[in-house]
Amino acid sequence: MAYGVFAEFYDSLTENVDYKSKAEYICKICEIFSHKPGVALDLACGTGTLTAELKKMGWDIYGVDSSGDMLTQAQLKCAEQELDILFLRQKMQSLDLYGTINTCVCTLDSINHLDGEAQVQKAFDRVGLFTEKDGLFIFDVNTVYKHRHILADNTFVFDTDNVYCVWQNRYNDTDNSVEMELDFFIPENGVYIRNSEYIKEYAYTPQKISQMLDNSGFEVLAVYDDMTFDSPKEGSQRLTFAAKKKYDSE
Repeated sequence: MAYGVFAEFYDSLTENVDYKSKAEYICKICEIFSHKPGVALDLACGTGTLTAELKKMGWDIYGVDSSGDMLTQAQLKCAEQELDILFLRQKMQSLDLYGTINTCVCTLDSINHLDGEAQVQKAFDRVGLFTEKDGLFIFDVNTVYKHRHILADNTFVFDTDNVYCVWQNRYNDTDNSVEMELDFFIPENGVYIRNSEYIKEYAYTPQKISQMLDNSGFEVLAVYDDMTFDSPKEGSQRLTFAAKKKYDSE
């Protein structure tokens, strides 16, 4: 998935996301566990909006994403704000950093986009490899409930000033995955040009995610109903994990 067309319209289609509040929430999680962010990584940073917000809050942070198109948008955005942030093009499951990190954040269900459990384990392993002992890994995931009951086989439509987007889903109960087809209709000289993207997400139980984290040398400190400090509920759509690196992964 290259996110070519999606990258161009990602910010306008996610205007409902309050990145400043999300950055403040992440900072609060660090405070709860008396953790200083130190050198931090925004994993699967996308167009870099959260990276920029954390940078403005004083974090020493850089970003990694597999999409060159997303990173182009991130670099343009940070240049406009005169923010000096390094962005690297890498896949999560083959992460290869220049040195260790003290904090890793990964938001907006990026973990769900990896192609199945084995790829998630590889990503966790790579994060674990580069995270210092007692470092913090904070990330969110869409839940099985959201895949089964909210995304499901539903269709969503977004109509903005610069694009008309139709998002169609197909849910697979055998692996709790959702196949998403997004059609972008872009106005150009009085007609609409159609471009399409395909995304597939997988959802996992908290127990499965916790086991994979343990395999990578992390201890789960907390699992929250997203953007709160409440325990997960039956109808939670997104969960936030806070995990501490406790030992070297094998």
